[in-house]
Amino acid sequence: MSATPRRSLAIAAALAAVLASAAPALAAGAPTLVNAPMAVGPNHLTAHGGILHSTSSNWSGYAATGSKFTSVSASWVQPAASCNGDDTYSSFWVGLDGDGSNSVEQTGSEVDCSGGSPQYYAWYEMYPAYPVNFSNYVAPGDHFTASVTTNGSGSFTLKLSDTTQGWSKTENKTLRNAALASAEIIAEAPSDSSGALPLTDFGQVNFTSATANGKSIGSFNPDNITMASNGTTLASTSALSGGNAFSVTWQNES
Repeated sequence: MSATPRRSLAIAAALAAVLASAAPALAAGAPTLVNAPMAVGPNHLTAHGGILHSTSSNWSGYAATGSKFTSVSASWVQPAASCNGDDTYSSFWVGLDGDGSNSVEQTGSEVDCSGGSPQYYAWYEMYPAYPVNFSNYVAPGDHFTASVTTNGSGSFTLKLSDTTQGWSKTENKTLRNAALASAEIIAEAPSDSSGALPLTDFGQVNFTSATANGKSIGSFNPDNITMASNGTTLASTSALSGGNAFSVTWQNES
């Protein structure tokens, strides 16, 4: 698998919006975040189901390729962060493109640790444009539903709903020449210009109703991605249940 997914999370650029919301403020010294290209190790086929297994420095979850993808969707519960005083970062999202292409159309939620305190928020991005953080309140335990759809000719609709807090955001955007070659449901360690940042201890996030092109993600024999760095597993992805549900579990780095 070639590896060029990106999601730029420029926290500093969106700090004013976050401060204006009910969500906790981010530390002024927070780095400008980008989700750097996914560094993927050699793929191999499992003995059952044809599911690929890859290793990434900043992604964990499932990525489907091999078709033209015009929709992706999933639901999840916002996990709570365990903060130990270090600054750490994590995001949870659905998206099209990014696995082997230079554009990513995606939306999701985030929990970072800043100064020992968790910071929760939500966002969308049409990379290579900068991301946009929503001002709506996000809390651990919130139920999210997200989707990205396209008409295949450059028009995209990104929808994110926090059904616990009772808010929903729909963004209609345009991006020409999108590859539409992949669909992903991912837990990620954002990056700065130097590479992937420390991953927040989010415990476990459970994704359900995971679909691509209106079918269960498992219909596409997607790639099961483990996040690892320098031989250390940072987050592991479970097998699919019913073809459309799985969990990603943070792993102790020590």
